[in-house]
Amino acid sequence: MTEPMIKHSVVVVGAGFGGLTMAAELKRAGVENFLVLESGTEVGGVWRENTYPGCSCDVPAHLYSFAFDPYRDARVRYPGQQAILTYMREATDRNGLRPHLRCDTAVVAADYSDTDRTWTLTTTTGELIRTDAVVWALGQLHRPAIPRLPGAETFGGRAFHSARWDHTADLSGQIAVVGTGSSAAQMIPELARVAAGVTVYQRSPSWVLPKPAASFGPLSRWALTHVPGLHDLYREGLYHAADLVLAPIMRAGWSAGPADLAARAHLRRQVHDRELRAQLTPNYRIGEKRILLDSGYYPALTQPHVELVTEGIDRLVPDGIRTVDGTERRADVIVWATGFRARSFLSGVQIRGRAGVDLHDQWRRQGRPTAFYGLAVPGFPNLYMIAGPHSFTPSNSNPSVKQHQARYIMRCLALSADCGAPVEVTERAMAIFLARLDRALARTIWCGGVATAWWKRGDGTVTNAWPGTVSQFEHAIAHTDPAESFAKVAATVGARAL
Repeated sequence: MTEPMIKHSVVVVGAGFGGLTMAAELKRAGVENFLVLESGTEVGGVWRENTYPGCSCDVPAHLYSFAFDPYRDARVRYPGQQAILTYMREATDRNGLRPHLRCDTAVVAADYSDTDRTWTLTTTTGELIRTDAVVWALGQLHRPAIPRLPGAETFGGRAFHSARWDHTADLSGQIAVVGTGSSAAQMIPELARVAAGVTVYQRSPSWVLPKPAASFGPLSRWALTHVPGLHDLYREGLYHAADLVLAPIMRAGWSAGPADLAARAHLRRQVHDRELRAQLTPNYRIGEKRILLDSGYYPALTQPHVELVTEGIDRLVPDGIRTVDGTERRADVIVWATGFRARSFLSGVQIRGRAGVDLHDQWRRQGRPTAFYGLAVPGFPNLYMIAGPHSFTPSNSNPSVKQHQARYIMRCLALSADCGAPVEVTERAMAIFLARLDRALARTIWCGGVATAWWKRGDGTVTNAWPGTVSQFEHAIAHTDPAESFAKVAATVGARAL
C-alpha cells in the first residue's frame, strides 16, 4: 500500500535571489509547511553557475542584496562571485531557510487539478509533489545561449559557455572570446593576464561607463563602521539614485545626454587608437542595450596580444574560427560569452492550469509571454512567478523588484486563505495592466531602437524589461489590491466569482 503524498502549503521552485526572498517572506509570516526546490547542488542561482574569471556584479552589494538580510561589509563595494555566493549561503542559514531546502530536485511539469484545486509537481526522477500554491523563481539568466555554427563538431580545442566554465581548461594558449557583453567585459582582462593571446569577436559594441573601485576608501570604511544607520541610508540612496539618474536613459530623458558624454569620454580616456575607438563606439542610442559598468575592459583590449575582431563568424575550423572575410584565427579555447535564452520563460517545464490549458501554448497564442506585474497569469490559480515577463529592471537592482513581487504574492496567498480556495488574476485586471504596460513601453527607446537586446525579440517585442523605475513598480504593486484583481476559483471549471 503506497503512502499518500504530503501536501505542502507552498512550493517555491528555485533557490536564487528570488526563491530565497520568497522563502524568507513565508518564514516571516509564520508559514512552515513550504518547500524550496533547487535543481542545483546548492543555493545561488546565477552566482552558483557563473564561475568565470573576474565574475562580479555591477550593482553595489549594499543594493544588490536581500532586504531581509542586507549586506553589511564596510570594506567591499563590489564583491566577486564567490563572496556573493557565500553571502547567499550564510543568509539561508541565518534565516532558518535551510530545513525547507531540497537541492538536486528539478521540476519538469506542474499540473493543476480542477477537482481538488491543488498543484502536482513532477520532478525529473518521477516524484510527485502536491501543493496548494507554487511560486516559480527560476530567474531569466540561467539558460546559456550558444550559437549554432557550421563546423562546430570539427573544432579540436575546448569550447564552453561562460556560465559552464571548464576549470580544467589550459588558458595559457590562444583564447577566443565570442561576445562583448557584461560577462565578456569582466573575463577578458583576467584572461589577458594569463593567455598568450586573446581574440575577442564582437557583433556590436556596448556602451560602457566607468565602474567605481571595488573597495571602499578609508573614510567610507570608517563612516560605515561607526555611523549608526549609514548602511541603510547608503542602500536607500543607491536605490533612489538609480531611479533618478539611470532609469530616465531608457526614455531618452534628462540623463541620456550626460550618460552618452560620459561613456564617450571614458572610451577616449582609455582607448587612444582611433581605429579601435571607432570599432568600440556603438551606432545606437545609449540604453537601447544593457549599459556596462566597467573600468578594466577597454585597457585590456589595447594590449598588444589582444585582438578585437568585428567581422562576423562564418564557421569553426579544426584549429580555430573563420570569419566571413575568409580569415582564420587560431584558438585553443573558445569561450561563448553569448548570453542566455532569457526570453524563454519557464523553458523546459510543462505547466497546465485550469481545464488543462498549457501555459506556453497560451503565451504562443498571445504572441508574447505576459504576466500581471510579472507574477500571475489568468487561468493558473495559485501559480506565481518571481522575475516573470516585464519585471526585469535594467537600471536598478533586481533583488529589489523580487522583494516587491514576493510581498505581493504573500498578499495573494493571504487572500486565498481568507477565501478558502485558490485565486487567480482576472482577465479584466490583466487587460488593464497590459494596456498600461504597452503605453509605458511605447515611451521607451527600446521599441523603436535599432539594436537587439536580450530583453526583446528580433521583431522588436519587449518581453523582459519593466519600462519604469523600481519605485514606480513598488508604488503600483503596493496600491493594487489583490481582492480587486484576483478572483476565487471554484472546484468546477468556470466558477470565477468571489
